[in-house]
Amino acid sequence: MAKKKRKNTDSGRLPLDQQLLRQLAKSETPVSSKNLIRKLSDQASAVKIMDRLHRLVKAGEVLETPSGKYKLHSSKVEHMIVTGTVDMTASGSAYVVVPGLDSDIFVPQAKTGRAFDGDKVRVVITQRKSRSRVEGEIVEVLQRAKEHYVGTLEINKGYAFVVPMNRRGMRDIFLPPSELMEHTALEHGDRVAVEITEWPHRSGNPVGRILHILGPAEENDTEMRSILLSAGFPLSFSQEVLDLAEGFPEHADEAEIASRRDFRSTTTFTIDPEDAKDFDDAISVREIKAGRWEIGVHIADVSHYVLPGSLLDQEAYKRATSVYLVDRVNPMLPERLSNELCSLRPLEDKLVFSAVFEIDQKGKVHQEWFGRGIIHSNHRFTYEQAQSGLETGEGPFGAELKLLNELAERLREKRFAEGSVSFETEEVRFRLDAEGKPLGIYLKERKASHMLVEDFMLLANRKVAAYLSSVRDGDALWPSVYRIHDVPDPEKLKNFETTVREYGYKLKLPENPQALPAVLNAFMRELEGQPEQALLNKMAVRTMAKAIYTTDNIGHFGLGFEHYTHFTSPIRRYPDVLVHRLLALSLQKAAGQEVQRPEKSRLEGQCHHSSIMERRAMDAEYESIKYKQAEFLRDRVGEEFDGVVSGITTWGIFVELKESRCEGMIRLDSIGSEFVHNEKKNSLFAVDHDRWFKMGDALRIRVQDVSLARREMTFVLADL
Repeated sequence: MAKKKRKNTDSGRLPLDQQLLRQLAKSETPVSSKNLIRKLSDQASAVKIMDRLHRLVKAGEVLETPSGKYKLHSSKVEHMIVTGTVDMTASGSAYVVVPGLDSDIFVPQAKTGRAFDGDKVRVVITQRKSRSRVEGEIVEVLQRAKEHYVGTLEINKGYAFVVPMNRRGMRDIFLPPSELMEHTALEHGDRVAVEITEWPHRSGNPVGRILHILGPAEENDTEMRSILLSAGFPLSFSQEVLDLAEGFPEHADEAEIASRRDFRSTTTFTIDPEDAKDFDDAISVREIKAGRWEIGVHIADVSHYVLPGSLLDQEAYKRATSVYLVDRVNPMLPERLSNELCSLRPLEDKLVFSAVFEIDQKGKVHQEWFGRGIIHSNHRFTYEQAQSGLETGEGPFGAELKLLNELAERLREKRFAEGSVSFETEEVRFRLDAEGKPLGIYLKERKASHMLVEDFMLLANRKVAAYLSSVRDGDALWPSVYRIHDVPDPEKLKNFETTVREYGYKLKLPENPQALPAVLNAFMRELEGQPEQALLNKMAVRTMAKAIYTTDNIGHFGLGFEHYTHFTSPIRRYPDVLVHRLLALSLQKAAGQEVQRPEKSRLEGQCHHSSIMERRAMDAEYESIKYKQAEFLRDRVGEEFDGVVSGITTWGIFVELKESRCEGMIRLDSIGSEFVHNEKKNSLFAVDHDRWFKMGDALRIRVQDVSLARREMTFVLADL
């Protein structure tokens, strides 16, 4: 339904000087005195307004143009107007994140204008209460974060509204009668994707046009498609893109093969999940001499097919990543490329970009080689098959698997000794029926076969990054793409340290970032097997900074690497495609060929976009897990489960169930007591029950209610 527009009563409290400055700041072009008087007529008389305006001109804060109009002095503009990205809160207020500013700008709900979460906006700073407390008003939306919005249709008599799935700072979108007449099959409660076509001046709601009818809400396919579209990922490729992908020949020509290093006679295989269809990476192994082996990490040569600036490249860049939901993959590239031409399928010749290392039995790398090659994979292992081979010694290529595992262990030991942080993150998996309904939930188990692949991929990523960081153009560094991970925020570390002590552990985190990994790793070993291990491990991960892509290399704190990039998954990550292109250019340059220097600013823009899309993909994946968890518990309302307290607020206690990792809330009003909230210790005391609730406490709960639409699960205490 349409919302009534709230009258902005704050403006009358500002001095007239500030009102004039703010009105000028809102406009990119000079403003006439007549317009200023009209806009501020309820604040002061025309005479008073002109008097103050002339004073501001005399003071140099406002300039009068030859045409008799007025604008802010350039120094005032820089002080008052900034550009940033909106981060909406659940309450409807917002923070605008501005690069280079000491703090985010707080924007009250009444002053967010027509901005939505993630939009790029112009903000007028209205108050500077301190260096860390700045308030402002959003005056213009420069760029929408999304091209379309997904929501639920609410049909009234002759018109309709779309209620967005993401409610943070969003407005319901009005659909005119013509839309209902055009789409006669629409029903109340359907999920649709719409674009905003206009936003009338005096209307509180934008007007939209239907792009996709996704189907009835709370149906599996509808919900998964809705999650993807809401996150900004297209559901399909255009016919033109599909035709381009289909146009590539099945096999490379002889000239192309002759230009590459030939690994087809070297033992090579892939190790991937059982349901994988796109095989990015393969590993080859060849004994050179006693105690020395040539280990090749071979990566699908996507850059051979996806050329810079091509339509395929534009589509891959737009998506920037494949998205892995519970029951499907939304690929970055058409299946002809991702599952066929580029996929390193067994018993087929495939074009690759390779990182080849001469390694001894202690895991020391003596020589390295990077370049384009061709392989012929001898076997396709699932992780389970490779693990069985490692444990029993039986099956194909058992000796090679054993050797690779031993070398991977040496690489891992060295990595942790040099400062890599050991976090064991849990991955929730589902057993689904043919319609996608969850039959069970389990945790993915990381075994030696997973870590074997991971360690060789880390080695390749690290060595490629180190090579690229050494390339120079005269005295200047050659621009490249890095995967960086900053040191943790000291305040978050302090809070984690305090929480850990509440559990009885003596943890003292050092201020020196170099010393931090060893202390954290020792603590993680101490936690092994303890009831609070999963919770505290998750909290430790949350203290870490987020890894991003950038051209400015500051290293990777979590891995303890001075140089790190993403080279090993170009089928599903656009930054890896960029790294392949940069590596190819640098190798040509090293061979004496004339190549064009990469443009750093362009690369940085591509890195920024890729980081944003990666975050959206992660949010979409998490959203699909939450939906399936809610769907799983919906059929179990009234049943009891064991859980642990995972969060405490002034309105409820969050509980994560031990077996399924479903998280729901016990509302405090269901407990029936007065409460004392100890925010410092993150705990609650129920006065009437003489009972404390603390993070990590074991609780027996009963499922009271489940909302699929909101992905919310409501619990009550079973032992109250």
